[in-house]
Amino acid sequence: MILNITPSIMLEYLYCPRFIYYMKVLDIPQNEAKRFKVEEGRRIHKIKSLQNTDYTRKKILVKKKLIEQEVYDEINSIYGKIDEILFLKDGTAAPLDYKFAVFKNKVFKTYKIQSLMYGLMIKTNYNIEVSRGYIVYTRSKNHIEEIVFKKSDYAKLLKYINEINMIITMNKYPKATSCKSRCNDCCYRNICSK
Repeated sequence: MILNITPSIMLEYLYCPRFIYYMKVLDIPQNEAKRFKVEEGRRIHKIKSLQNTDYTRKKILVKKKLIEQEVYDEINSIYGKIDEILFLKDGTAAPLDYKFAVFKNKVFKTYKIQSLMYGLMIKTNYNIEVSRGYIVYTRSKNHIEEIVFKKSDYAKLLKYINEINMIITMNKYPKATSCKSRCNDCCYRNICSK
C-alpha cells in the first residue's frame, strides 16, 4: 500500500468517492478558494497549541498529552497531524481535535470518522487501546464532546480505507455520491458522468 490517505482525503471520499478519482488518479486539483472557516480553524489550532490547555486534564482525567503530533500508520496507509494525543488515567489513549464550529447537539459523521482515523493511528503507533476521542468546539465556549469508538466503527473505517486505496492503486472509477444535491456546486461537475 502507498502511504497516502489523510483525514482530509477521507472526508472528500465521504462527500463523494469520485473526488478521490479526480484528485488522486487524474491529478485534477479542486481549485477552490480557501474558505474563511478553514483558515480561521487553522488559526485557532495554532493558538490552542500555544496555550496552556490543562483544562482537559481536569475534565477528561488526562495523565499525559502530546500536542500537534504527526502520526503515520503504514499498515493501513494513513497519516495525519493530531491536535492532541491524550493518555488517560484508565490506561487508554484518545485523540483530541479542535473544531472551529458550534456544537449543535450532535457529532457529525465527518468529525467521528476523522477522530476514528486518529484513534487508529494512535492505536497502531503506541500499541495502546483507543476506545474514544474528543472534539473541542471552539465556537461553543470550548465545549468538549466525547465520541465512543466501537469495533464496528473501526471495521467500517478500514472498509473506507480499502475502497480509497482501490480507487487510487487500481485507477477504479467509483460510483458517485447517492446525494445528488452535492453535484450542484461540485468543482468536478463539468467533467463527471453522473
